[in-house]
Amino acid sequence: MNRSFLFLCLTLIISGCSGNHFVIKNIDNTGRKPQYPKGYFVFNEIAPDKQYAFSKEFPINLGFDQERVNFKNVDLYFKSLLGPNGEEIEWKKVATCCPFESKKSPTGAGTLEVYEVKIKGDTSTYTFYINLYEKGKIMCPQGFSIRLLE
Repeated sequence: MNRSFLFLCLTLIISGCSGNHFVIKNIDNTGRKPQYPKGYFVFNEIAPDKQYAFSKEFPINLGFDQERVNFKNVDLYFKSLLGPNGEEIEWKKVATCCPFESKKSPTGAGTLEVYEVKIKGDTSTYTFYINLYEKGKIMCPQGFSIRLLE
């Protein structure tokens, strides 16, 4: 698709959503991509903020690589999470939303990826927001646990 056309579309979306403008509050350009020696991210911190991952203002910021390969970081991240009692989880992308200004995108705008997450054996569904454009500290959302390095 022509970049000029894509930029025009994103600009119209952003300007059309100006009443819904939001600011991502947990961008951290010093954030480092976690190691992944076993096919999942290795980190050890539970997010202190209950909104982390569950709010568009506090998404999981996975923008460590080039835009076209950042989707791999989504799987690395979700593979690092477990349910509160060590249960496996399932995830699937359900939407793209929430355009925002980003200098990391060639179009000048980014969007958030919306994932539906389920804990195996539970009927509850959780909505996670993921930002593939900006960096941030990688943590475990409250109510989930971290897969330990085996």
